[in-house]
Amino acid sequence: MAKIEGKCREVIEKAEWVAVASAGVEGPHLSGTWGDYVRALGIRDGEIILVPTAGYQTTERNLATDRRVELLWATRQVEGMHGPGKGCRVRGTGRLETSGPFFEATKEKFSWARGVLVVLVEEASEQL
Repeated sequence: MAKIEGKCREVIEKAEWVAVASAGVEGPHLSGTWGDYVRALGIRDGEIILVPTAGYQTTERNLATDRRVELLWATRQVEGMHGPGKGCRVRGTGRLETSGPFFEATKEKFSWARGVLVVLVEEASEQL
């Protein structure tokens, strides 16, 4: 697994939102969440990202057949190559958990969560 470090870490710490992409028999699918939600659960060991989920039924179906997932963060609060604005793309594998320690930690902070998307980071790259 790859670690999230440097500019990518800075982007994640300041981004307002996160796009979550998965793919299934119906093609690509996008979901989203707030950056604060991900930060509240923390990035574990720089390699595991936890995303609280309420809906995410399509994402869950997709992950049952193809565990690949990509997350995209962006913020104007981090300087990019051509002015304010930087992004970070994270590629990895994911699973949606509805029990276990990650789920329990999620429920403590987000009573509305039906599960937690656990992303094992394989690659993190800067965008913009």
